[in-house]
Amino acid sequence: MTDNLSTVYDLEVKDAQIIFNTVWGGLISEFGEENLRFPKEIFWLNGAPGAGKGTNTDFIMQYRDLTAPPIVVSDLLNTEEAEKKKDAGMLVGDREVIDLMLRRILDPVFKSGVVVDGFPRTKVQVECVKMLYTHLIELKNKFQLTEYETLFKKPHFHIVVLFIDEKESVSRQIGRGEKAIIHNEEVEASGVGELIKVRPTDLDPVASLNRYRTFKEKTYDALKELRETFFYHFINAHGTVDEVRKRIDTELRYQGSLELDEATYDMISVLPVASTLSHHARQDLVDRLENYQRYHKILFDSIILLLSEEFVPVIKRHAISGTALVDTDNTILDDPLAMSILIDIFSERGFHAYVNVNKEEIPYQIDRDTFEIKTRIKKVFSIKVKFKASEIRRG
Repeated sequence: MTDNLSTVYDLEVKDAQIIFNTVWGGLISEFGEENLRFPKEIFWLNGAPGAGKGTNTDFIMQYRDLTAPPIVVSDLLNTEEAEKKKDAGMLVGDREVIDLMLRRILDPVFKSGVVVDGFPRTKVQVECVKMLYTHLIELKNKFQLTEYETLFKKPHFHIVVLFIDEKESVSRQIGRGEKAIIHNEEVEASGVGELIKVRPTDLDPVASLNRYRTFKEKTYDALKELRETFFYHFINAHGTVDEVRKRIDTELRYQGSLELDEATYDMISVLPVASTLSHHARQDLVDRLENYQRYHKILFDSIILLLSEEFVPVIKRHAISGTALVDTDNTILDDPLAMSILIDIFSERGFHAYVNVNKEEIPYQIDRDTFEIKTRIKKVFSIKVKFKASEIRRG
């Protein structure tokens, strides 16, 4: 029994959807949806070890008039097991991190905005940031025109990445450890001041290097997936503090100018965000195809035959280009359901089909007395099919 539970747990901690839904469901049960009031603006601050996250957090807060203290994710993880992993330069489990972090930022003190230092760090956490944003948009839309409307604002997510190379990171980590030791010795000798906690990785070049490579291979690569979804501020953190802050200032000023105001956003938010449409699209497609087979089998079979005989040969001839155009006057496509079936079958097979209907007047008879030409309307369906093109190797 224990082995089975362990297997389920290992599976779940790798699945972002399961992790997030579990944590989110727990928050709803505990607080209620109407009380899930997250900050309007969240800066997800990340960076290579030694890049200066702590040094520049206050600057970012002052720049955006944020008064609440930053949330340092590593400080939320004070369990003995978590401490052992951090001391070895490793990462703590995603589910624990996400649960603790979301509960923390629900604190009303962060209402206007917050800097979250050290999140997301893994691919699973990156996916959870996307899902959090989607859920916050859904909450905003749900509570529009209700008594809670003013409490659910459009969320603004900023991904801030401070980057330095491997050599600089290790140098800064070791330098930070050496300075901390000297400082602590002076405090102990004089009795004046406060001791600084020294990270074990700051005393060991091998651990420092491992910590950097963990960031580069897991965190940095995962963060790049957020570039197309949110404001992504990539900051070169080499140089002096003033030089780095000038870069931060330039980046935030430019990106901040692109924000939509609340009224404009409310007007266009009735339209779905493209990324949300794909959440259940695959299962919906499967359901439709099964319904075609079950309730419209004759039409379904006819469309498959049409595709096999008229479309596939043309598509194969255009495999290199990845685009094929097929014109057909087959009357079976006059049925709107037939066209839906055709598009869905193509989608299931990995093709994208675009349909255009052209009408042509076809003469079929001449009146011998009046010489009037009688015509009929002929429909021609022009269907463009796009797919991944074949790669051509060139010498």
